[in-house]
Amino acid sequence: MRVVPLSLALAFAAVGPATVRAQTAAECAAYAGAAGRVCTAAVDATRAIHPFLGILISGGNPLLGSGSALGGLGRFSVTARVNAVEVTLPRLSYDGSSPTVPRGQKVFAPAPVVEAAVGLYGGLPSGALAVDALASASLLPTGEFDDFRVDPQARRLGQVALGLGFGARVGILREAGPLPGISASIMRRDVPTITYGDLAGGDEFQYSVDLRALNLRLVASKRLAFLDAAAGLGWDRYTGDALIRVRQGTVSAAAAPDVPIELRNSRVLAFLNAGVELALLKLVAEVGYQGGRDQSLTTSFQDFDPAKGKLFAGLGLRLGL
Repeated sequence: MRVVPLSLALAFAAVGPATVRAQTAAECAAYAGAAGRVCTAAVDATRAIHPFLGILISGGNPLLGSGSALGGLGRFSVTARVNAVEVTLPRLSYDGSSPTVPRGQKVFAPAPVVEAAVGLYGGLPSGALAVDALASASLLPTGEFDDFRVDPQARRLGQVALGLGFGARVGILREAGPLPGISASIMRRDVPTITYGDLAGGDEFQYSVDLRALNLRLVASKRLAFLDAAAGLGWDRYTGDALIRVRQGTVSAAAAPDVPIELRNSRVLAFLNAGVELALLKLVAEVGYQGGRDQSLTTSFQDFDPAKGKLFAGLGLRLGL
């Protein structure tokens, strides 16, 4: 299976492999015929993939392998992790001349993320009310791949787009004896605006999209011999804006209008962590499931049902004191 970066996974949002019904999305009212089919598929696929992009940058546990708060001032943790989700990419040559959008590749798309936590308050002896500050940085090397570019005003490190996150974790119970460590957290993350496609280069459409994610997590963890184990539940809200453009040649003699859409969705999820110590580091793996939700889309996707949930995974190295 081919592995591609987060930015390439955005291709799926443009127009997924689909069997397109006769209806045209309300946002595409200015288009008819083949152009309407291209526009509708683009709108629906953007909405379908947006929650998957959200879980790709957010993952499950905000501090891999841990459910207890750090324990106050002087305690910290830094994690380098990679989140991954399998997505299906379309053939971007789809021009709306047939009701079926050919399926492209299936790829396992990873997103590198650096996360940090700093203890602020140790809380009560039970661990309740302990507070940690959380931060994250997601790196999107879009410049290394064809047909992607970062918005000129977006945060970046050189040619790498930079998504940021921040939040807090509050302890509920400190691990002791048979009792697990338990905490709740909230984080806000984003992905800067990225444009996929090139109308001038012959693509049938192009679009720009961003993402903002609000992550709520409840996590419990327990050390079992040499193994650190954690499990949690979460709720995510994903919002953003997209701007879709259809190639003017598909619209007879008329200027092709831009199609702005507002993206708004939410998902529940569950995840498991398992980690082992490697000297000063901990190697932690994560597997999780993001629940599905019916968005009443007008496009039927081949090999992809937007109403179904999605498995996700992660792997990271954590350093902490």
